[in-house]
Order: sequence, then C-alpha cells, then structure tokens
Amino acid sequence: MHVMIFGCGYSGTAIAKAFAGDGVRVSGTTRSPDKVEALRQNGIEAFLFDGESMEEELRQALDGVTHLVQSIAPGKADPLLLLLDKDGARLLPKLEWIGYLSTVGVYGDHQGAWVSEETPCLPVSGRSTERLEAEEGWLAMGRERSVPAAVLRLSGIYGPGRNAFCNLDKGTARRLIKKDQVFNRIRVEDIGAATRFLSERGLGGIYNVTDDRPGPPQDVIVEAARLMGVEPPPEQAFETAELTPMARTFYGENKRVSNAKLKAAGFAFSFPNYPMSLAQLWRDGCWRGGVEPSPVCDGCDHPK
Repeated sequence: MHVMIFGCGYSGTAIAKAFAGDGVRVSGTTRSPDKVEALRQNGIEAFLFDGESMEEELRQALDGVTHLVQSIAPGKADPLLLLLDKDGARLLPKLEWIGYLSTVGVYGDHQGAWVSEETPCLPVSGRSTERLEAEEGWLAMGRERSVPAAVLRLSGIYGPGRNAFCNLDKGTARRLIKKDQVFNRIRVEDIGAATRFLSERGLGGIYNVTDDRPGPPQDVIVEAARLMGVEPPPEQAFETAELTPMARTFYGENKRVSNAKLKAAGFAFSFPNYPMSLAQLWRDGCWRGGVEPSPVCDGCDHPK
C-alpha cells in the first residue's frame, strides 16, 4: 500500500499516522520547503507541491500510489483535479481508493436542526460552494476510474496543539454568546482513524466525520477553563464582538450534524464528545502538542 496525502498539514499528518505500519508507504505534500523536514520527522515521505505544477519526482511517486487523500482546500477549482484531468490515466495507474476532506459547511444554515448526508446542501459562503463543487469532482473521478471515492465532511477540527486550552493559555480565548448557536467538533485523531477505516473497507460516498455532541461554543471554553482551574473569559455578545469577516461567517451557520451513517458502517469514535476529549488532553498533558493553534479557529469550534 502506498498512501499519498496532498496537503499534509494538521489533519493530513494525523491521517499519515493512522496509516503508518509495516508494509505501508506514506507520502505527503506541502507547499513550504520549511515544512518538509517536519513531515519527515513524522515518518512521512515529503514532496513539494504548489498546487499548480507537479515536479517529476512527485509524478514518479504517483505511479505506485494506491490510496489518495486530498486535503488541499480548493479555490475556484481544485488544482489537483485539474492536473489529474489533464494527464488522464497516466497518473495514478494503481489507484484503489480516493478520500477527499471536505467540511460540514456545505450544508449551510439549518437553524439548529439536525442534518445528515441526505440533507440538501445550501452553502452560505463561497468557500463552502467551492468545497461542494470539489466533492462532486472527486466523486466523478472515482466513477470514471472505477474506484471508491469517499468524501469526509469534517466539523470543527481540534486536538493536541489546537484546542481551547491553547487559547486560554495564550489569553486569546473568547466566550462569544449567540442565542441557540451550536457547533459540532471532531478530534483530529478520529479524522485519521475514519480515513483509514473507509479505505480499508473500500467504502465510497459521503460521510459526516463529526462528534456526538453539538453544543454552544462558549461551553467548550468553560469546560476547558474548569479543567485548567482558571476563570473563563467574560461573556461577549456576538452581535457587538469584533470579529474578522471569516470568523463571523461561521456563526451564520447553525446546525446539528449526525454521524449515524459512519457509525452504521462500523466505525467507533475514540473521542465521541468534547468533555471526555478535553479531559484526556488535560490528563495526559498532550494538549500543547507541537502545532500552533489556527488563527481562524476560536476555541476549536470552526472548520478550517
């Protein structure tokens, strides 16, 4: 097995670790030469890929790839899809499975109601519209190549190095209050495990990869502060808070996302809800991790 992860960042590295083992070659791409060594230290064979052109070394590596994971966010078009469409079957001749990392943002706003993979998508932001179009492109590529293509719709990503503890420690945590607002979350290790689970079973289609417990974002901050033994930041009304336009768009979508389909397929989450997950991060002392928190992510409640 040769797994290639395009865009091997925070989630991609967790996926690489989930696949690592005897007889598995794990490769990943990054835009930054500075990150090549970090990938190698995690046991990942690293390649540079700027999203526009593909160096010969990477092309040669694709000859043996059996499992492709695409984690690069699309712009107006998915750069990897364009390259693969251009080169046709000459690239990835041994491909057996495709995984595409998307976002629950494609569902749009459902005013707090539950959504599933069968719920019509009503994306609010341009980013989510691009994701939905990329999903359709990867599913189509799977059909064209007669290989399973799985779309993993992720909720707000958190884990070691990217969580409410980090924000409290840095003094950047905010307790924003918006009436009836809820978010789902997903621990990064469960993203890795779900990706491997779907690939091992040759499953394609759309799957929500999200926890069991959607809830108000301020509750996560309060729980993390309780575990740390510190006072949570004061409440702030969402309507008057200073937010970047991107952060504000996340609060324009309100829904509860079901993971029933993935569970029915047999997947068991290691971190099914944020209280037990935060408790483990704090108890084991791994909350700092080795990754800086995302500037977009405020208390680990927003998808990247």
